Amino acid sequence: MGTELTKKDIDKIEKEIEYRKLVVRKEAIEAVKEARAQGDLSENFEYYAAKKDKNQNESRIRYLERMVKTARVISDTSKEDEAGLNNTIEVYFEEDDITETYKLVTSVRGNSLKGLISIESPLGRALLGHKVDDKVHIKVDDTYGYDVVIRSIVNTEDDGSDGIRKF
Repeated sequence: MGTELTKKDIDKIEKEIEYRKLVVRKEAIEAVKEARAQGDLSENFEYYAAKKDKNQNESRIRYLERMVKTARVISDTSKEDEAGLNNTIEVYFEEDDITETYKLVTSVRGNSLKGLISIESPLGRALLGHKVDDKVHIKVDDTYGYDVVIRSIVNTEDDGSDGIRKF
């Protein structure tokens, strides 16, 4: 099974692929040519660095193309009163007596340090489809789980600020 992506995610990935093929690839090939022209390749650090950059770009292109090819397209809409993709959710952790806010996103956008929780993570998967004041049990593994209470759900539009581009 492929990664779950929205149509917007796929569009952004395809834009990155196009950018890498048309701009980054051209720059990388030129850098390799310039470094090769400097002479002896056995001691030419610039040549090896340029080749490494070129190969990393090609690897990233293949990775993104494979991701798009195998992706399972999902809807980014949810019911007004249910936790869903691109919703910002305020969650109360009973065990720690703290409240935190997260935005549910697809796995390629997940970044827990920025409050972006993947819908494929235990927390994200457990919250999907629940409503305000629902008590949700998050199962981490066979021996541990914890409870949270959903305090609020705000339907937030995907503004692209948590985008996928990594160049």
